Amino acid sequence: MRRQLMRHQRSFACSCSRRDIEQAWLARGQVRREHGELVYPGTCRQGLHGKPARAQRLRCTQEDGSDLVIAWTDRRLGAMTQNVTQAIGDFVLRRADGLWAYQLAVVVDDADQGITHVVRGGDMAESTPRQIHLQRQLGVPTPSYLHTPVVMAADGHKLSKQNGAAPFDPREPLKALRAAGAVLGIEAQGETVADWLASAVPAWAAAFPPTRPALSGCADPPA
Repeated sequence: MRRQLMRHQRSFACSCSRRDIEQAWLARGQVRREHGELVYPGTCRQGLHGKPARAQRLRCTQEDGSDLVIAWTDRRLGAMTQNVTQAIGDFVLRRADGLWAYQLAVVVDDADQGITHVVRGGDMAESTPRQIHLQRQLGVPTPSYLHTPVVMAADGHKLSKQNGAAPFDPREPLKALRAAGAVLGIEAQGETVADWLASAVPAWAAAFPPTRPALSGCADPPA
């Protein structure tokens, strides 16, 4: 698939490190926001100019060079739009350490398994436009997406092991399920785990009925 993208000139070799990208923006008088995306400025789109390649990137512009805008419908969030060119820039397909990047890996894996519906945390919604762009370039179907609410700490960051969030107590699974259901807006009843799940599953299905998976179609011709 990488050769397929390169053959159609949709991917290119890049010599930039993260520091190079930050320096390029500093030279333009712009500073990256804290926790903000490190937007790629397109430095190597026209060649490496003698520098060694570090990574492989996917071009995120239209064929005429204009901004790439991806629109999709999330089953919970509704109509969504992202200008990928300005918000993300050309993103990495193969990393400097030689490993395939997440965005390519998940798209290929979903397509290989025939995944039609994806349910994941709302913090992953920012990745969806990149994955849709890749799906279109590779000519594979785009699944139906649903991004669930994410539990946040008081400082606004997602709860995780990285910021010291405590794990749920496995000795009280029903209590943990009820707490998770409350965050997701699921009204379920039951005095046992089995009864609670039996009530929660149809409640979830009623709130977010399945939709037919979107087919891959876009202004950019599939590679």
